[in-house]
Amino acid sequence: MNEILNMTINEMPQTEFDCSCGRHHNFSVHDMSIRKGAIEDLPKMAEPFKDGKILVVYDNHTYEVAGRKAVQLLKDNGFNIKELMFDTGDDILIPDEKTLGRILQEQDLDTKLMIAVGSGVINDSVKFVTSRTGLPYIIVATAPSMDGYVADGAPIVSHGYKYSPVAHLTYGLIGDTDILQTAPQDLIQAGYGDVVGKITAITDWDLSVKANGDYRCDTCVTLVKRALDKCFDKAEGLKSRDAESLGALLEALTLTGVAMALVNISRPASGAEHMLSHFWEMDYIARGLNPNHHGIQVGVATPVIARFYEELADILPEGTGELCPPHEEIEALLAKGGAPISPKEIGISRELFHESLMKGYTVRPRYSVLQFAKDKGRLEQIADKITEEIYG
Repeated sequence: MNEILNMTINEMPQTEFDCSCGRHHNFSVHDMSIRKGAIEDLPKMAEPFKDGKILVVYDNHTYEVAGRKAVQLLKDNGFNIKELMFDTGDDILIPDEKTLGRILQEQDLDTKLMIAVGSGVINDSVKFVTSRTGLPYIIVATAPSMDGYVADGAPIVSHGYKYSPVAHLTYGLIGDTDILQTAPQDLIQAGYGDVVGKITAITDWDLSVKANGDYRCDTCVTLVKRALDKCFDKAEGLKSRDAESLGALLEALTLTGVAMALVNISRPASGAEHMLSHFWEMDYIARGLNPNHHGIQVGVATPVIARFYEELADILPEGTGELCPPHEEIEALLAKGGAPISPKEIGISRELFHESLMKGYTVRPRYSVLQFAKDKGRLEQIADKITEEIYG
């Protein structure tokens, strides 16, 4: 029981076990390779699909750091390759109808596998399309920027609204630490901010169990907490792109994805801090602006949500408040890894910030501290106080 707690991360694919939570868990990702030089494992990982065409998807940035190498490795090993590049210049790629439709257009009838070379948007877009067309996909990670590499959710944008439909799990993950070291610093900050966000996500999960009767798997909580501890211990090295620190960051993000895959929900990774991030992102997209990286927003939202727990300490269920450190401690963790700590720092206006505190709970139907505050009649009072403390 709970055998997964005794495995290394590269031993976890194709694991199933009876859990102490009472459920049978199955982690159906076929293969993971997270190490120095891992991209060399790509041809072997893709070998079962060699009799058909492989569509390799990347953008103008990820092609330079890993796409060219991935394509050459596959061609050298006799694979039939088709390539799709999204050239966005200096703009960011949005996982909207246009992006998803383009990938679908490029999927020929004899395509047997897609390979996504990138991070958040490339991964989520290919994941969503292949889940609907019944194809497997492999992700070659180019940045330790988010936790969705081995999760089955695919955050996408439809009619300007961001939501996270269930897609499917990747067939395989390539996490080459040599490639990760080339990632822009803002993407490293995004990944670290996403990891810091697990602090309030885990607290929200506890709150939802005690106040709303939700299900929780303590094995998954343990997986996530272990990953956080290792990542935070090595966070200082992220600012200098230390390989060991980046490996610990990707491992934390990946283990969080494993936890999500085991319980088939994003609870281990996503709470009210993600609701604020999604709210800000949708506002930016609606105004035709490029949003901040998702993980950077999650990071700065985390101490904000911690403030909610502080303000509600007198009425929280027993033991819940102790799971969330003081907001000052979380801000110090963000600073340790070189990530922004304040919504003001990333350009979130006072008006948008206050609106997100008041309406963030509407972003997804999930119980959180925002809903708890609303149900107790204290949401507006706390939103006003936090906004004044941060913005003056």
